[in-house]
Amino acid sequence: MRKTFDHRDLQSAPVERAWTIPSDWYTDPAMTDIDRLCVLSKSWQYAGPARWVDLPGAVHPVDIAGEPVILVRGDRIRAFYNVCKHRGGPLATEPECRKTLSCKYHGWTYRLDGSLRGVPKFDRAELFDPDAFGLTEIPVLIWGGMVFVRLEPGGWEAREVLDPITLEPLRFRERVLYDLQCDWKVYVDNYLEGYHIPHVHPDLCDLLTFSEYETRIDPWGSLQSSPIPASDGPYAAGTARYYHLWPNTMLNILPGRMQVNTVVPLGPRKTRVVFDYYTADGGADLAADMAFSDRVQREDQLICEQVQRGLESRGYVRGRYSVEMEQAVWRFHTLLRQAYASIV
Repeated sequence: MRKTFDHRDLQSAPVERAWTIPSDWYTDPAMTDIDRLCVLSKSWQYAGPARWVDLPGAVHPVDIAGEPVILVRGDRIRAFYNVCKHRGGPLATEPECRKTLSCKYHGWTYRLDGSLRGVPKFDRAELFDPDAFGLTEIPVLIWGGMVFVRLEPGGWEAREVLDPITLEPLRFRERVLYDLQCDWKVYVDNYLEGYHIPHVHPDLCDLLTFSEYETRIDPWGSLQSSPIPASDGPYAAGTARYYHLWPNTMLNILPGRMQVNTVVPLGPRKTRVVFDYYTADGGADLAADMAFSDRVQREDQLICEQVQRGLESRGYVRGRYSVEMEQAVWRFHTLLRQAYASIV
């Protein structure tokens, strides 16, 4: 993780006078590890729907900020590193239901609370304390039928950020993955402003009342919102609310439905966007919602990949913000600057 930051790029300024972050923060290969260790690992991450582990003994492996993690239903939902304390073998490679966790490498077994239960062929080891070899537990938050985990302290206080967000009863329905050839921050930047909607998403623009599109910035994220008038489109009349939860989780909350988007860096110029669809029982038309969302996502994918090429060009270094339309982008960049400044 080698990267030299210019201290001037780490300085924050009011949006009216601020410059955007420099292009090499999107293009330098070293930024992949920096973002995982200094940004993603120190914030709450969406791990998936609680429905994945609603049965006793349910185990579900997930990837969190590049780390192998398992969600486990014992007396409650817990999360552990998916790593045996013997020699690092995996405890689960696919979703399953178990009474105990068993290492796929050498057969060490653990109770569902993470304590060590059985160690085959280890009776001759001296000074071996089984209590010192329990699994490493990770903090878990259950909210709105979703599981969030955090690898290290830092970022936002979960209840302060999430509790003010109102949700109607929703259940997980479907997951769709999109792989993009761009840095993860390019996709987040794009999500955080409606500036591009009339130019990139004409059909979405027609569904929203774009003249009343508003952005609110918060200490650890932002909210973009727009009225939805009655239409023949996939969304009923109401309000579209687009929440960004620092750094890489989005909640698209619309009448009768929600899409949870997680932006996962896979490496330089490689990003995966995870779309989880939640709907109210007997409510939204899931097929219509997914078809429309897919069209919007394909439009975002195309423009983000084109922007990545522009950021890699010698013709661009940094830009400025629209005070009216890009406050949330500025807020995201301010938090990035603070995270990077902590390691300089």
